[in-house]
Amino acid sequence: MTDLDATFAALADPTRRTILSMLLEDDMAVTDVAEPFDMSLAAISKHLIILQKAGLISQEKHGRVKWCKLEPDALRGASTWMQSFGQFEPVNLDAFEAFLATQLEDE
Repeated sequence: MTDLDATFAALADPTRRTILSMLLEDDMAVTDVAEPFDMSLAAISKHLIILQKAGLISQEKHGRVKWCKLEPDALRGASTWMQSFGQFEPVNLDAFEAFLATQLEDE
C-alpha cells in the first residue's frame, strides 16, 4: 500500500475523520479521544493505529497516559494529488468520497 493509499484508506472512515477533526484543536489523551464515541477503547485504539500507520497522527506515552497528536504535514501528499485535478474542474469532495467508498467496497 502506498502512502497515498494509506492516507485515503484512513480518511475513508467517518470515525477516523472525526478523530482528526478533534485533534485539530489540541493533542489529546487516548481516553479523551474515545469519550464521545459509543465504542470500546479497544475499537478506538484500532482506529488510532490505522491513523498512525498512515502517518496522520503520532502517539507518545507520558507516564501512564498515551497522547495523540495530529501530524499536520501528513495530508500534503493527498492534497497535492487532489489539487492536480483542479486544473480541469473543481473537485467535488462529496462525490470523491462516494467514489472512494465504492472502490473500497469492490476490494
